[in-house]
Amino acid sequence: QVQLVESGGGSAQAGESLTLSCARSTPVTVDRYAVAWFRQAPGKERERISCLSTGGGRKRYADSVTGRFTTFTDSAKMTVYLRMDNLQPDDTAVYYCADRHIRYCPSEFDHWGQGTQVTVSS
Repeated sequence: QVQLVESGGGSAQAGESLTLSCARSTPVTVDRYAVAWFRQAPGKERERISCLSTGGGRKRYADSVTGRFTTFTDSAKMTVYLRMDNLQPDDTAVYYCADRHIRYCPSEFDHWGQGTQVTVSS
């Protein structure tokens, strides 16, 4: 049973940075792997903000975070990071990681973390 555990959330002032981590309980042993970060703010729909896949080494970002957020993994793909720079109050949300053994970023993911809260004040 794969488990994903997020950490690194907390409070920040506008303009500051945070880095979230998503630790996987078992290593990825196949070359088909996609991992994404989502967020959900109160009263809003869940938004996928990044996706990293082994297919072509692609990274995709939502327009709302392009240029400010960066996702990357460690070499064993056991931890995925989301570096968030120049945080803004609109970034306040619960952040989730999710993954799936698939070559390209899918619309559905198999494994989800429990989420970590990020709160940004102005």
